[in-house]
Amino acid sequence: MLDIKFVRENPEAVKENIRKKYQDAKLPMVDEVIAKDEEARKAQVEADSLRSERNTISKQIGGLMKEGRKDEAAALKAQVAAGAERLEELNKIQEEAAEIVKKDMMAIPQMISPDVPIGKDDSENVELKRFGDPVVPDFEIPYHTQIMESFDGIDLDAAGRVAGNGFYYLKGDIARLHSSVLSYARDFMIGKGFTYCIPPFMIRKAVVDGVMSFSEMDAMMYKIEGEDLYLIGTSEHSMIGSFIDQIIPEKKLPETLTSYSPCFRKEKGAHGIEERGVYRIHQFEKQEMIVVCKPEESMDWYEKLWRFTVDLFRSMDIPVRQLACCSGDLADLKVISCDVEAWSPRQKKYFEVGSCSNLGDAQARRLRIRVQGDDGNKYLAHTLNNTVVASPRMLIALLENNLQADGSVLIPKTLQPYMGGQTVLVPNKK
Repeated sequence: MLDIKFVRENPEAVKENIRKKYQDAKLPMVDEVIAKDEEARKAQVEADSLRSERNTISKQIGGLMKEGRKDEAAALKAQVAAGAERLEELNKIQEEAAEIVKKDMMAIPQMISPDVPIGKDDSENVELKRFGDPVVPDFEIPYHTQIMESFDGIDLDAAGRVAGNGFYYLKGDIARLHSSVLSYARDFMIGKGFTYCIPPFMIRKAVVDGVMSFSEMDAMMYKIEGEDLYLIGTSEHSMIGSFIDQIIPEKKLPETLTSYSPCFRKEKGAHGIEERGVYRIHQFEKQEMIVVCKPEESMDWYEKLWRFTVDLFRSMDIPVRQLACCSGDLADLKVISCDVEAWSPRQKKYFEVGSCSNLGDAQARRLRIRVQGDDGNKYLAHTLNNTVVASPRMLIALLENNLQADGSVLIPKTLQPYMGGQTVLVPNKK
């Protein structure tokens, strides 16, 4: 959410930012915000004047009553009563205007970085860098669920009977590999100096409103019926939410946290064959990284965070690339964002395995997360988040890139300690 003062002083810049995000339907909101904000401020000035006048008259009434000048006192009382009616009107004007301003300001997108490429949707995202050489083996690679089934490692039928589509049972070596990836990702981030956390897996509406836009919430979040609680779509939500209404001493920054959680998502919309299996699902597990920092440090942290994900994947010999998210693919609270995509030798293309975002002060403004400097002045923090690893998407990349012609899968050296020293998975089904 933008600063109302910034919108007042830079309406054309705000409108141009909206156009860059291809959200022209929101353009009238800028003028409405400015008009309603002015209306509320004028009402405030008049209300303050009336209150001051009321205080002065009240003192006069007391003096007149003491002097026995009851008729004059009664006239002033009538004046106060009339002023009280007008105050009620002004309070209503302020409340109604403030509600409209808040609604519009929650919908107007954050100002994007000049480094964000302009484009309508994710088809216009821009490749920035590649890391590692993508390889296509000279043998056919099965679909990822078929690879898992060869190890008796997945049961989608049982999951369908128990929970429906979009769920899975992982078993045996595949389940162990899944857990090993998450454990390795945890230790990888601890080695980078991050504090490991396990957060609440449900959050209140006030936190949801603070960390994401309404459109994102509607597309992602599961609501707990009869409760002011939502299942988290990512641990970023509850981790950033932990700072709600907090004043953080500047000396404590940056806060660098890495959190594990299950994630729950509606995943609305039609999905093609490549998004079936365990690629796009309603429940998965993820290791996340979160940073709360000073504004002048946020872009440096942005560069560090996405590189951590690249380093993690490369430590398992998985080729990846960085993809800049274009303006139309950028969520409303984000200043800049990029995806990390892993190479799929089966598809002969890259697919998304993580996303890194700098949200500037958008979440901090909504959640009232402030920093107190040594000089006593307070200012809004900046927040960032990035996927360390989302499993089982990581499993797809790992299995495909380490599959051998005989159907076995090599276990990367970095994961072997988490697999009890095991170096290879041998299929038990043909």
